[in-house]
Amino acid sequence: MARAVRRRQFLLQTAGLAGTTAAFGLTGCAEGRDVELDVLVASYDRSVGASLGDQWDDVVSAFEQQHAGIRINLERVPYDKIDRTLARRVEEGREPDIAQSNVFAPYAEDGRLHNLSQLLDIATQADFIRSFTEAGTVGNATYGVPFLASTPRLFYNKELFRRARIGGAPTSWDGLRAAAEALKGIGVKTPYGLQFGPEAADDEALSWLLAAGGGYTGDLSGYDFETSVNIEALTWLRDELVATGLAGPAPAELDRTAAYAQFLRGGIGMLIAHPVLMGAADRAKVPYAHAPFPKKNGGAAAPLGLSDWLMAFKRNGHRKECGAFLAFLYSGKSALTYDGGQSALPVTYTASDAARERSSGRSLWPFIDQLTDAQFAPVNTRSWPAVRGVIRTDVGRAVLKGGDPGAVLKSLDESAVKADMDAATA
Repeated sequence: MARAVRRRQFLLQTAGLAGTTAAFGLTGCAEGRDVELDVLVASYDRSVGASLGDQWDDVVSAFEQQHAGIRINLERVPYDKIDRTLARRVEEGREPDIAQSNVFAPYAEDGRLHNLSQLLDIATQADFIRSFTEAGTVGNATYGVPFLASTPRLFYNKELFRRARIGGAPTSWDGLRAAAEALKGIGVKTPYGLQFGPEAADDEALSWLLAAGGGYTGDLSGYDFETSVNIEALTWLRDELVATGLAGPAPAELDRTAAYAQFLRGGIGMLIAHPVLMGAADRAKVPYAHAPFPKKNGGAAAPLGLSDWLMAFKRNGHRKECGAFLAFLYSGKSALTYDGGQSALPVTYTASDAARERSSGRSLWPFIDQLTDAQFAPVNTRSWPAVRGVIRTDVGRAVLKGGDPGAVLKSLDESAVKADMDAATA
């Protein structure tokens, strides 16, 4: 019922666009001419979920069977190279028709992309989970189409908790610290895996700041790092976890991949992690459970939202065909094809409901339930990639012995101002 209400509200808000959207004729027909769509996507190693890449062949085959005039030229690029590859193609004037990337805002601001209302009918637009389409919005239109979503949770080793006589998942930061102390007492090398290494420090830091009531942006628009709430949060981490040895020997160097591997070996007692860790832990026969990441003073914190993005470029003039492919990808017929098992979460209400109806999807339910409340970094800002890079290299210094959270956060504000200026003149 709630999903029906959300969709009805969206339809009412956008009813004025109905005639225009219907005129697009997004039926997938190629009007008698053969069209080849270049689609650039990421490939993954098995630790992340090879099934995500494997499923593309099935999607493409099914689409082509139903759209005789459209052929998909699918190109896979390793995930860690996808952003650079796309940027190079755009610079060379060789944009694909559809691309997967972590970055979409610069292309949207430069007028290179079709927005969602130009590609999909209103009913399909209304089916996307609102928190994710809002994150993909630049100005007043959505250009980043959410794909392969995730919201992390606090994972913990149940056997280590049992041995340390910890009753259950911590529900506050004081509880988390107490659990970490108990884990340290039984010899766990890294009671809490603070992932402040350069691979994903921006995600880890934002999860803690959100849990304290802070974040990367202020009440108005723009970055706002040096706030009292953010300073207090990082100071707590420095004094209560890192200085006391509860976050392991080198949290500023601990990357996500290494943290997951240590958790699977029993070297980390608890950490923030994504659904993909469930499959790996099942294979490694690690007894685990997960819970919402706690607010500083108790309760469930707002979950961090993460997503890859699909975007459709204008250059080749294939708007209708791009819309047909995306409509098929997010339709009920293929909605379960792209949820990636335990690797990623669906981004539409239809696919979320379908996943909840399958007993095999039960393990994902707590993650799916978080999707509507997900909070994002400013991914729809042109300067975000540059700012994210500075966070990844610098935020770890704030929590080390002798670190100055206020100074680090002030430096991040200064870097953000420069990144905004550079982006404006790019």
